[in-house]
Order: sequence, then structure tokens, then C-alpha cells
Amino acid sequence: MSWRIRKLGEFVTIKHGWAFKGEHFSDSGKYILLTPGNAYETGGLKLRPGKEKFYTGEFPSEYLMKTGDMLVVMTDLIQAAPILGGALVVPEDDRFLHNQRLGLVEYLPGALIDKDFLYFLLNSPDYRAQVRGSATGATVRHTAPKRICDCDVLVPDSMAVQRQVAQVLSGYDDLIAVNQRRISLLEDAACRLYREWFVHLRFPGHELVPVKDGVPEAWTRGTLGEALFLQRGFDLPSGARQPGDVPVCASTGVNGFHSEARVRGPGVVTGRSGTLGQVHYVQQDFWPLNTALWVKEFRRVSPLFAYFMLRDIGLKQFNSGASVPTLDRKVAHQAQVLIPVPEVIADFDAIAKPLFDQIETLRDGNARAAQTRDLLLPRFMSGKLGVSSIRLPEEATT
Repeated sequence: MSWRIRKLGEFVTIKHGWAFKGEHFSDSGKYILLTPGNAYETGGLKLRPGKEKFYTGEFPSEYLMKTGDMLVVMTDLIQAAPILGGALVVPEDDRFLHNQRLGLVEYLPGALIDKDFLYFLLNSPDYRAQVRGSATGATVRHTAPKRICDCDVLVPDSMAVQRQVAQVLSGYDDLIAVNQRRISLLEDAACRLYREWFVHLRFPGHELVPVKDGVPEAWTRGTLGEALFLQRGFDLPSGARQPGDVPVCASTGVNGFHSEARVRGPGVVTGRSGTLGQVHYVQQDFWPLNTALWVKEFRRVSPLFAYFMLRDIGLKQFNSGASVPTLDRKVAHQAQVLIPVPEVIADFDAIAKPLFDQIETLRDGNARAAQTRDLLLPRFMSGKLGVSSIRLPEEATT
């Protein structure tokens, strides 16, 4: 068995998407219009609840995607083009639309290429570097079907070897997906517990606590500022981010890692500018960016309770920006909230914290799995590493 350098165009062609009309874009609907923003840098489909672009107009049926359709990114708005040429796979029928900034991968008759192997090939560093090297545009980078098909790729002659390589790499993706589903279930369990206790007021022993004007005895209805204090994050000077394991938290979550922390964990971060409404619980020490707000003082609530409280009050309503959404923390501090007695918050933490400890374990497992997959990928695709000695990843334990 040998690996040979081939042109990608020996196996596939790339079909342009359709120019969907802007007047039919919507924040909701049946059909999601896929864009480059739906691609992860390492490849794969990134769904964005609350941020998806929907389409409500008429369109040719050939641009409605089917399960297993593979798309490649043909436009990248970032000069470094981290997602250009990368592949994603459609997960279901009759839900996603193929627009002109993405290319549909179509297989040539008799092409000896395994579809799963091709997916990882299109997300490999060597191929991506060729796509970036031939791209046009100074700021917004573009590629084209012919440039993609002209890329040199190393492919095993044996379809069985292609499938073996894909099986190993898919094993890591499958593990990450399983862990992510478990994370979602744990987060949902904690959220339902919060709402049961503090929204519906069915906390332990509630039957014995008098309620007046919707407030249990000894609880108080006050302002958010009485419960906690939000503070603007810190600038990270250009070029100052040194490699490390300290999460850098922006409005949308973790935005890379640094060697230095500015805030002791656990903490809570939300968006200040750009993206509003998302709230993030951070267990370890971290660096909140200036596009975020972080809870500097937990005055009458715990970090975990503050996380759910901020999620529940709807921070988007305090937007004070015209063109760029901006959270006015002074206005947010005046929001009316219900502040429980410390004993009930402590009881809630005693149940919720183990759930978030499990979540942290699963996230650590996913980070290790992704790191291993990303180390294996270029070695497989260069033909330097065989598959016979590689073990499939084991399921993470909580």
C-alpha cells in the first residue's frame, strides 16, 4: 500500500451556492442559511442558537441540503483566513440552505475516495495552507472551485486504509459529541433545578414558609446591584497573550488562553459589547476581556446562583448601543430581582456544584480529545503515521 500525491480535482468538483436575497433574511423560520460563520476553525458545523440566519423566500430546490452533504468555506472575513477551505457536513434533510460563500462537494463517477477520509483531508493543515496561499483579497479572502481542485493532497491507494484513518479520527469526534450531549444534559438539570426553586418557588420546605406579595418570608426583592456588582473586563495588549492554560473570556465565551489570570475563579462573565445575553460560568482563574463584564462582587449571591440569575433576567433588554449592542451595567444594576436567604442558596449550590464539576471534567476530556485528534490529523495526512498501532479513544468518565 502506498500514499500518492493527487490533485483534489481527480476526485471531486465544487459547486457554487445560490445568491439568496437579503430582503428574505429573518431571525426565525424553517430554513437556516448556512454561512462561513457556521464553520469551526478546525472544521465541522457550528450551530449558533439565537444567531442563525433564516430564509423565508423562494429558492431553487437544489440548494436545499440533504443529510451528509459536504460543504467547503470559500469566503473568510478574517485576513488570516482560519476557516477558508475547511469542510462541514450537513446533519439533517431539508433544513439547511447552501449559499454562495460555500461550495458543495460533488464526487466524480468512480472516484476512489472515502467520504469520511475526505472530510478530514479538507480540514488538514497542508491542504488549508494551499487554499490560503492561492486565495485572493487583501482583507476578505476568497477561494474558488478551481483553486480548491488544484490542491495537491496525499491519498492512500487503498480505500480500506482511508476508512481506517477516518475511523480513528472520527472516534475522537464521536467522543467529543457524546461528551457535549452529556454536558448539555447536566446544564439542563441545573437550570431546571434553579427554575423550580427560584422561579416557581418550590424550594425544599417551601410549604412551611409564608409568602407575601410573591416573596417568601425573609427573602427580599431588590436590585441586581444589591445582589452582585458587574465590572468591565481588562484590555489584553496586542502581542501580550502568552501561551498558557488560563482562559481568556470574551462576550461569547472562552477566546483562547493566556499565561496570566486577572480574576480568581469561580467567576461569571457576560457580554459588554458586541454580543449580549450570553452568560458564562468559569470555574478556574481567568482573564475577562474588555468586551465582557465580569462579576467583581458576589454581594448576596454565590457564583453559581449569579450565573443562573443573570441568564434568567434577560440582559439583552439593557442594550444601550445603536449600531453596536452594548450592555449598560449601571442600568442593569437597577433590574429588580428576588434574593433568597443564604441558606437556600447554599442548598442549591450543594446540588448544582457537583453537576458543574462533572461538566468541567467532560470539557477537559473534550479538550484532550481535540488536541490528540489535531496532532494525529497532519501526521496521518502526510503519510508519516500508520493506523495499525493507534487505539480508538476511550469514553471519558465523570
